[in-house]
Amino acid sequence: MKKKHFQISQVLIYAMLIVWAMTTIYPIIWVVQNSFKIRNEILSNSFAMPLGEMFTMANYRIAFDRVPIFNAYKNSLIISISVSLFVIIFAGMASYGLVRYSFRGRNFLNSLVIAGMMFPVFSTIIPVFRMELSWGLAGNDSLMLSLLAAILPQIAGNLSFAIVVLSGYIRGLPVELEEAAYMEGCKAYQIFVRVIVPITKPSFATVAIFSFLWSYNDLFTQSFFLRTKNKWTITMLLNQLTALEGTNYGLMASAVTLVVVPVIVVYIFLQRYIIKGMTAGAIKG
Repeated sequence: MKKKHFQISQVLIYAMLIVWAMTTIYPIIWVVQNSFKIRNEILSNSFAMPLGEMFTMANYRIAFDRVPIFNAYKNSLIISISVSLFVIIFAGMASYGLVRYSFRGRNFLNSLVIAGMMFPVFSTIIPVFRMELSWGLAGNDSLMLSLLAAILPQIAGNLSFAIVVLSGYIRGLPVELEEAAYMEGCKAYQIFVRVIVPITKPSFATVAIFSFLWSYNDLFTQSFFLRTKNKWTITMLLNQLTALEGTNYGLMASAVTLVVVPVIVVYIFLQRYIIKGMTAGAIKG
């Protein structure tokens, strides 16, 4: 009886997961297939597959002709890669220091890290913008300074999550490995680079991927610092295109596809690192 009950419960769980997955996956498929139709076909046959005469690449040609998509991709990659890189560097060093060293105020700093996850970005964006405006980063014509102005708040916004994830993993590592390296003459930074970083690769990969995706999809922060067309990221481009071409559903569908599909591809290829990094710390801790 137990075995039968277990099998039925498994079937129910998988059935619920399949239904939930379809509610998430099908809208993406619907948008992609409508991106290959003209506007009239979308209105009359939105659920039909784009086959035969219904198929067209006109929406993508219009999208590439009207808006600077490749430049927007470049800006998005510059911002997202920079955010990921600096987050793993700063969070890695901070996590190691908070876990392995005892000093006055450590518990307070740990509390601040946790508290940093409780404040949404829109609650601090005004003082951050005014601060960067006084530094000369925001509100100027320089592309690189404007990108830097968007990068800094995103680094700060991802640090708390990254420190929590990496601290949980590092805390579960055996101290004997570091003691052995210390006995061999390694200094603190050498222990971190040669011992901690190689062992903690799954968690570093998880933090880097999440930071990249959050930065790539961020519209709110970037809309404050990237005002002109040559500074737009891919999410801002989609937002502007939606505002200008609100009734051109085919063009909107093609723009959404250009934004979403790269993220899905990245996740498909890197999902094993995400899962491994998120669960390893919990098992070890």
